[in-house]
Amino acid sequence: MKGAGLDLSGKVALVTGAASGLGKGAALAMARYGANICVLDIDEDNGERVAREVRDQGREALFIRADMLDETQIDEAIGAVKQHFGRLDILVNNVGGSRNKSFLEQSRRSIRRHIFLNLESAMYLTQGVVPMMIEGGRGGVIINVASTEALRAAPGFAVYAACKAGMVSFTKTLALELAGHNIRSHALAPDLIETEGLKALDTAVSDAQKEARSRYVPLGRMGSPAEFGNVVAFLASDMASYLNGTTLPVDAGATAASGWYRDPDNNWCLYHA
Repeated sequence: MKGAGLDLSGKVALVTGAASGLGKGAALAMARYGANICVLDIDEDNGERVAREVRDQGREALFIRADMLDETQIDEAIGAVKQHFGRLDILVNNVGGSRNKSFLEQSRRSIRRHIFLNLESAMYLTQGVVPMMIEGGRGGVIINVASTEALRAAPGFAVYAACKAGMVSFTKTLALELAGHNIRSHALAPDLIETEGLKALDTAVSDAQKEARSRYVPLGRMGSPAEFGNVVAFLASDMASYLNGTTLPVDAGATAASGWYRDPDNNWCLYHA
């Protein structure tokens, strides 16, 4: 693959929420293709564990403990990257979170926290690290992890989905504003990736629900963090050098299905009586 252009050797990547799940998948995939990784997370034990896995691949790793709900800690994280590496080539804004609650039941405090965690924090971090990319003169790549909920209605997740839709719009504007510095920007819209969090929720899911879920996903299965990470590594590489401003679903075709699903007889339909 490296001979074909998927080579991140010597690049420095910062991944937020990299201690587990999608962030861990992105960090390890980019390390596999040569990148040095800044692992940013509030989870110190698992964050350090991911950093060790990066080093085991022969790359340099820096763990940064930071709460992305704290502006001061975001600024300190930016300073730590600059002090340790003196450069940044790839930013993956992955931190986010949600709770299933109807919009009318959500408190104003909860709304503010959701907006800060899922949108504002990524804006602040991006604004802080892009000058490093510009000063380096090598260009860069920004990858914002949105969600399929940015592209459709999401009952019970109104604020989260609105933030993810905002992240998609933010990505498109960055793609234009930063293009003159050879900085490319992308949004990813994952769905049903088998992260630790989803595995924990699966304990309450019946076998019938799991079977129905497999019919909802055109490829018939959930994705893995490693598969998600491969998409991140591709977009960060020179193989994607003419891609800019894209929103890419990483969902095995679920977004393309747009309500179509397989019935129990394996026929595609919009509804089943």
